[in-house]
Amino acid sequence: MQVTINTLSEVQQEADIRLTNEELQPHFEEAYTKYRAKVELKGFRKGKAPMDMIKRIYGEAIEHEALDTIANDVFHRAMDERTIRPLGTPSMVDMDFKRGSHVQFKVKYEVKPAVELKNYKGIAAERPIHPITDTEVEDEIQQLRKIHSTTAPVDTAADDEHIITAEVQELDETGMPLIGRKSPGMRFYLADATLAPEIREALRNARVSEPVTVKTLSKHGDHEHPLHLSITPKKVEKVNLPPFDEELVKKVTRDAVSSPEEFRASMQKDLERYWIERADGKVTDDIANEIVRTHDFPVPDAMVEVFLDSFVEEIRERSRDRQLPAGFDEKKFREERRVYAVWQAKWMILKEQIAATEQITVTDEDIEQLAQQEAARTGLTADTLLPHYKKSDAVKERILSGKITAFLREHARITDKEVQEPREA
Repeated sequence: MQVTINTLSEVQQEADIRLTNEELQPHFEEAYTKYRAKVELKGFRKGKAPMDMIKRIYGEAIEHEALDTIANDVFHRAMDERTIRPLGTPSMVDMDFKRGSHVQFKVKYEVKPAVELKNYKGIAAERPIHPITDTEVEDEIQQLRKIHSTTAPVDTAADDEHIITAEVQELDETGMPLIGRKSPGMRFYLADATLAPEIREALRNARVSEPVTVKTLSKHGDHEHPLHLSITPKKVEKVNLPPFDEELVKKVTRDAVSSPEEFRASMQKDLERYWIERADGKVTDDIANEIVRTHDFPVPDAMVEVFLDSFVEEIRERSRDRQLPAGFDEKKFREERRVYAVWQAKWMILKEQIAATEQITVTDEDIEQLAQQEAARTGLTADTLLPHYKKSDAVKERILSGKITAFLREHARITDKEVQEPREA
């Protein structure tokens, strides 16, 4: 077997493979045998026709039909022997078969590019430090009280702890109703920080069936336009917040905590943990972005498509019936996400190169440690999780990725900067 590997680009190769007639014969004999088992010839039971008769009558057709399978098997054997790992689906671009002489075929495929690592140690990154204030803890507790609140109908909205269900009619500049711009059953929680101040002010002291008009701005991204509304309350409800006491704490924690003071301390730790994880994430993102920025190389389309497929699958998984939303433009979505998919592919290649250079690997101890951590979180035993984790490539990839990012953070130049920004909802 003669194999020539031609380099077409940094991410594309072509295998030119030639087999002599002698090398083809074992493959053809196997194909004859499989065909003989299925064929029926007059005067012979199924599968019992003489082999020389099979070859004489059907030989040429059998050989032509077997060529694709032969080429596929030979190609993959040639790749294994040369430790080449084709990406995606290789494509046959040419085949020349001379019966009784030879077959020569060419297969085009993608590979990961050879990347020369540049600077990946000593990357400058800024870590946001967010001191937790008593106000933040109290805001979280207040949010918890709102989640467990009850409502009762009242005549008027005396303060912001009220929900108003109303019919909303959009008006033109002269105050006339716009046809088709009426929305029944809209709910306004006056204590909602995202509610337009003009609407909140207009609905204070609102009463059922007494319309109010309000002018505000409707914002959509960078665009905004004036909005003139007539709001007619249909129902006014008082929001009754439960006291932050032992009963509420027990309910929220399912009796795990009973003391409000203990719960407040736990909330403080949760907020601190949130901001530490967010800070670590920002540092990791900054390092990754800088490393990708300083390494310019092409990425195989096959890798990009894998990431795009995963993005589409995420959209599908969010649906209850695991279907893409009605009207979802998958082609447009893929085009919009392609730049990010290219970035992800580059980062994957660079991480693999860093791991190889620094000899970062996943050990049995790493897997056992993760099983212990996950056991505490899931309620399963580590012995139950361990066999699955040891066989899971996804688990090993997650561990390896974590070790690589930990290594990069350890070797980065990180400076702390105190920030005061609200926690994301």
